[in-house]
Amino acid sequence: MPKIAKIRTVLLSSPYADPDDPEIKECFPNGAKRTIGMVEIKLDNGVTGIGEGYLAVFAPLVFKSIVDLAEPYMIGFDSFDIGGAVRRLRSLCDYWSLQGAARHVISAFEIALQDAKGKSMGVPVYDLLGGAKVESIAIYGSGGCCDAKEQFQRELELLDSKGITLYKIRSVKRDLYRTAWALNESAKHGVKVGVDMCQNLADPPQAVEDVVSFVEAVHRLTPHRMIFLEEAVGPDAPEGFKELRSRIDVPVYGGEIITTPKEMITRMEMGAYDTVQPDASVIGGISAVMDIFEAGQRTNTGVVVHAWGGAAAIMASYHAAFAAGGTLVEFPMLYFPLGEEMIGDQGKIVDGRLLKPTAPGLGLTLTPEMEARYPFDETAVYSCVLNDWGPPPDEYWR
Repeated sequence: MPKIAKIRTVLLSSPYADPDDPEIKECFPNGAKRTIGMVEIKLDNGVTGIGEGYLAVFAPLVFKSIVDLAEPYMIGFDSFDIGGAVRRLRSLCDYWSLQGAARHVISAFEIALQDAKGKSMGVPVYDLLGGAKVESIAIYGSGGCCDAKEQFQRELELLDSKGITLYKIRSVKRDLYRTAWALNESAKHGVKVGVDMCQNLADPPQAVEDVVSFVEAVHRLTPHRMIFLEEAVGPDAPEGFKELRSRIDVPVYGGEIITTPKEMITRMEMGAYDTVQPDASVIGGISAVMDIFEAGQRTNTGVVVHAWGGAAAIMASYHAAFAAGGTLVEFPMLYFPLGEEMIGDQGKIVDGRLLKPTAPGLGLTLTPEMEARYPFDETAVYSCVLNDWGPPPDEYWR
């Protein structure tokens, strides 16, 4: 079997989103540019694989440092023994990062090895996992980081162009009229709306009572109903999600920041969510996402992969969804040309459905010319210390 011959950290920074989007103003203090971090693994058969860890969006140099730490333990390792590689990396990192940053780096290694194995065997990654169970998957547009009507309208036009009829927006509990306006306006396009309440950084957790009040108040303002409610309670309050499920008639989603299958499955077993949202670049790689799909069958929990990183993160989650017979995936709508270039025609959307990719491995392209166009900018990081600019007044949305 081919051995790991060389490991390289690839940090690239690309223009991102609209400078006037609230998320950019609040979370990107140095402007509308985002960094992604990848692990490139070269095998002794000449094949290279690319993986990604979401950590690099927030702390790219931390990502690189952990990759550098792991490198000497992985050179010469059997590249097809992906489970063994994950166990070796965990033995290196679990004592000091069982949950958190190192899991993102382990994810990047696992994804890169899956990509390299698929390329070596001339098959898409989903074929390594038993084959694609479906030819296409429904997709929802993920955006709604808007505080102006024209921004929403622009995203609705993008959904129309791809035949997508499901849309996720971001709202917090004060955004009653804005949320109702978005539901009403989306309905004119035949689009249904889910709401991400953005509480995956909340400490202390948002009160369940506040969430219930938000849902009821919005639904009093519009005849249209939210199709799901995501990340409505803080990340360390699974009991809050479970209580919320018993108090609203909107499906409760969550789990994008959970970094181990064990924690997510424990929450699934306790009934915390209607649907979980594992991310291959966070939870330990593609194999970990497959574990979540299996647990979803056993616990009667839906699984919709989270896809908000760069190209390798997105395609890793998509391949897992195809292999597991997923019924819905996320499509990040914010402008990110590096990701679009790397994915190319392997992320084709037709009539609101993501078509099965066909290229070997993950199907990504990364060339020296692309790397030269998107050089790493140390200032291009996502800051979780928010600058709250505040929304337009309620009168704007009425």
